[in-house]
Amino acid sequence: MTGAWRHLLRALHLKTLSRWTPKTCSSLNAGAFWTSVTRRGLHTKPSMPPCDFTPERYQSLAYSRVLEIHKQHLSPVLTAYFPEPLLLHQGHMEWLFDHEGNRYLDFFSGIVTVSVGHCHPKVNAAAQRQLGRLWHTSSVFFHPLIHEYAEKLSALLPEPLKVIFLVNSGSEANDLAMLMARAHSNSTDIISFRGAYHGCSPYTLGLTNVGIYKMDLPHGMGCRPTMCPDIFRGPWGGSHCRDSPVQTIRKCSCAPDCCQAKDQYIEQFKDTLSTSVAKSIAGFFAEPIQGVNGIVQYPKGFLKEAFELVRERGGVCISDEVQTGFGRLGSHFWGFQTHDVLPDIVTMAKGIGNGFPMAAVVTTPEIAKSLTKRLLHFNTFGGNPMACAIGSAVLEVIKEENLQENSQEVGTYMLLKLAKLRDEFEIVGDVRGKGLMIGIEMVKDKVSHQPLPREEVNQIHHDCKCMGLLIGRGGLFSQVRKRLVFTCQFRWASPNVPVLVPFLGACERGTQFHFV
Repeated sequence: MTGAWRHLLRALHLKTLSRWTPKTCSSLNAGAFWTSVTRRGLHTKPSMPPCDFTPERYQSLAYSRVLEIHKQHLSPVLTAYFPEPLLLHQGHMEWLFDHEGNRYLDFFSGIVTVSVGHCHPKVNAAAQRQLGRLWHTSSVFFHPLIHEYAEKLSALLPEPLKVIFLVNSGSEANDLAMLMARAHSNSTDIISFRGAYHGCSPYTLGLTNVGIYKMDLPHGMGCRPTMCPDIFRGPWGGSHCRDSPVQTIRKCSCAPDCCQAKDQYIEQFKDTLSTSVAKSIAGFFAEPIQGVNGIVQYPKGFLKEAFELVRERGGVCISDEVQTGFGRLGSHFWGFQTHDVLPDIVTMAKGIGNGFPMAAVVTTPEIAKSLTKRLLHFNTFGGNPMACAIGSAVLEVIKEENLQENSQEVGTYMLLKLAKLRDEFEIVGDVRGKGLMIGIEMVKDKVSHQPLPREEVNQIHHDCKCMGLLIGRGGLFSQVRKRLVFTCQFRWASPNVPVLVPFLGACERGTQFHFV
C-alpha cells in the first residue's frame, strides 16, 4: 500500500480491510443488497438501480468445464479480465447476466461495441426477420438491403465521402484503407500516433503503436510512428487544450484561441515529416480520440494542421472511427467533425452493428477509382443481408431514440461527476473524454504523474466487478494498463450514472462491499 493511499484512508477516518489481499466476490444476484465490511461515516452505501428483466436459467456447460475447454482448445493469449473470468450468459439493454444469474451494469459495452443496448428489441426483430428470409448471397448477386443501407449511411457523411466498401471488422477496414491510400498516392509511408491502435492484422500491426501488439518479426512495412499529442502525459498541455467538459489540472498561460501545446506538438509532427518518411507519403491515420491508449484527446486544432501538412506531401488523411463514430461523442455524429476536419477516408466498425460482425470504409469516388484500377477488391461476407438488416436497424434506433443527444447529455453529466473524484482522490490524476467515451488516469500522486502500481489498478478494477459494475482498462505503461475506461451504450440513462461515482469512490477508498 502506498504512503499516499494510507494518508487518504487516515484522512477519511476509515478502518478497512487491506485492499491488497486477494478477495473474491459474493453473489451479485438481483435481489441482494449491499453491506460494507468497512466502518465509515462519511459516505452512504452505494446501491444498484433496479432491473425489471429476469434472465433465463443457465443450462449449459459447468464453469469448471468451460475453463478446461478454454485451456485445451482456445487461444492461449491471456485477454480475459479477472483471475476468475466472467462467464456471461445473457444481456438485456444495459445489463449483463452471468451463469449464476448475477447481474452487472455494463459500462464498457463489449469494448465499445454494443451501441444501442444488448438485444435491443428493434435490432433483434430485424435480425430474426432476415434470418428467416435470406442469410447470404455474396457480392456477385444483388440484394436490396445492401443498397438500402448504403443510402442510409452515405446520407450521414459529408461530400465527397459517398463510396462505401462493406467489410467485417475494424482491422479489415483499416487494412483496406491502407491499401486505398497507397494505391491513390502511389507512395508507401503511412504515419500514425504512438499509442494508436488500428488493428491486429499483419498489415495494421504496423499502424498500431502499442508495445504488446508488436512482434520481433517483420510486419506492417512502411508505417512510421509520430509523437502522440497527449495533453496529460505529454511534455505540453494545459487547462484550455481539450474539447471536453473537463480539462487537465495542469495549468497553462494560453489564450482561449491560441494553444501553445498544439503548436509544440505540430513542430514534432513536422519533424517526423522531415526525418522519418519520404518526400511523398501515402497517408496519416488518426483516431479522433485514442481508445486503447486510454481515451487520449489531442489539443484543439492539432488534427486540422496535421491534415494540411499531410496533404502537402501528397498523402491522404484517414479517420479511424471504429470507437468514436455513430454519435458516441455526442456533439457530432463522427469524431472527425469534432476537430473541424474532412478526411479522405473514414473507417468504422464496432458500434455499426451493435455487436454483429460488420465494418465499413467510406471514401471519395476519386480514391475508390484509384483502388479499382489496381485491384479487383472482393469480400465474401462484407455487406451480407444479415449485416445490412442489423446495420439499418441500428441507424434507425440511434435516430428514433435520439441517442446522439443522449450521449452528449449523459456523457457530460458523467464527466462532471467523475471530475469530483479527481478533486477528492490523489490517485485520480485525470478525467477526460467527450460524450460517452470517458477515461480516468490512475496515478501514484498528482505531482509525479507516476502510474498507479499494477496490483492497485487490478484491485480497483476487480472491486468494481464485485460491486456489479463492468468497466474497461486502457493505456499502457511497462505493458500494464493504468487507465479506467467508460464507453457506455448510447442509450445510457442519467439515472444510471449516480451509481458509478459512489461505487468507484468506494473502490478507490479501499472499501470492500459484499452482497448478502
